[in-house]
Amino acid sequence: PVFAGMNGSAIENFSCVIYNISFMNCTWQAGRDAPGDTQYFLYWQISRYVNEMECELYIKDENGRNTGCRFQNVKIETEKAYFLVNGSSNGSLIQFYDEYIDLYKIEILTPPLNINVNCTGDSAGCIITWQPPLTSHVEKSSCFQYEISIKNK
Repeated sequence: PVFAGMNGSAIENFSCVIYNISFMNCTWQAGRDAPGDTQYFLYWQISRYVNEMECELYIKDENGRNTGCRFQNVKIETEKAYFLVNGSSNGSLIQFYDEYIDLYKIEILTPPLNINVNCTGDSAGCIITWQPPLTSHVEKSSCFQYEISIKNK
């Protein structure tokens, strides 16, 4: 595809992560050839049935340029979310960057809850129990896989 705007002016290294169930951070770097006065703006659409929204809380660098966004109350839907970062500069046209992201793929899960270790002195050994981590979208606990690492001391 041919994008209007100066080559090398679109953002680079765009990435997002969801943490603590409903918080999301997205970050990016300014285009390597973007003019110094370029400012970037992030818009996102959580599903095709919801209007596009601009970031409400930008992360800024030391020059006041937007290099990320903090989101709260993010809900993970089944559809891909659409992200668009465009830029503006007094003297140049800035290329935009866009990407579709499956939000469930970028979630950092909280640890399992109520981990309990019960060891008996006989050959039965130890019983370890826990509950699934908190998440905004997984309803079946059978969806989780766990790995236990036991270190003898």
